[in-house]
Amino acid sequence: MPDTITKLTYQTFQQSKIYFALAHKQISTRLRNFVYPNLEFKTQPLSPEILQKMQKRIDDIMERDLIDGENGIYPINIIFDNPWSDFFSYYPNIWIDMPTVWNRIQQKKYQEFSPQINTQNYPAYYLQNFHYQTDGYLSDTSANLYDLQVEILFNGTADAMRRRILAPLKMGLEKLFSGKNLEAIAPQNLRVLDIACGTGRTLKFIRATLPKAALYGVDLSSAYLKKAHQLLSEELGELPQLLQGNAEDLPLRDNFFQATTCVFMFHELPPMVRQKVIEEAFRVTQPGGVFVICD
Repeated sequence: MPDTITKLTYQTFQQSKIYFALAHKQISTRLRNFVYPNLEFKTQPLSPEILQKMQKRIDDIMERDLIDGENGIYPINIIFDNPWSDFFSYYPNIWIDMPTVWNRIQQKKYQEFSPQINTQNYPAYYLQNFHYQTDGYLSDTSANLYDLQVEILFNGTADAMRRRILAPLKMGLEKLFSGKNLEAIAPQNLRVLDIACGTGRTLKFIRATLPKAALYGVDLSSAYLKKAHQLLSEELGELPQLLQGNAEDLPLRDNFFQATTCVFMFHELPPMVRQKVIEEAFRVTQPGGVFVICD
């Protein structure tokens, strides 16, 4: 069981993130209603029962996150990780960008990109403003704001949700290597691919969990890969190899990885594309390997 001080510190840390996200949403909603009083969303208020279930799931995620850290699945310090420099640098930009987002919603513009962005050679489903964010996934500005926006969207639990892949990943690899100490395995024999690695947050947590593994990340967005390189270059250990590529047709050879992961991507894919991505993950993962999805 987690020790009392660590548990209280973690709970305080997580609750502060949750309250901050809720306060942000409440203030931004009031401001939006003032600026765009006729802006309508096709949503309905959640019932008290559903809200209670959601809170229970958040509590369960936090408890599991703490227990996994205490049990050595990953270093306990990463449960307190937060991109503070990005927060102070870019959080004001979220507010600055809001009027543009609201205007896009009002005009129902779901495929609006800055003129300087090259939209060639991307799948049609990728060329949209996911969650109405400016420039979708194709600009440096979007990459800088993404992690902050996702933490707010998920009420401060995004990183804890990402870390849910680490226990099945590590246990699957231990099974693959018959219980051997994973840190004793040569990097060329322990390769892990994160599909749709985005800004590299998941790879950062995998590196903390598997410090000796050879890590790879693939993403369609060059802007997000640049952000991932910036984040991961600050970490100890070998820098993951980052590749630009489509998850439907991974630029990697068969049976190359002992494990593959994918976080927060499948809900944004058309059904047929999801199947293609799963088949590609199966193709590049060696028999008996591990594939973990978080969505």
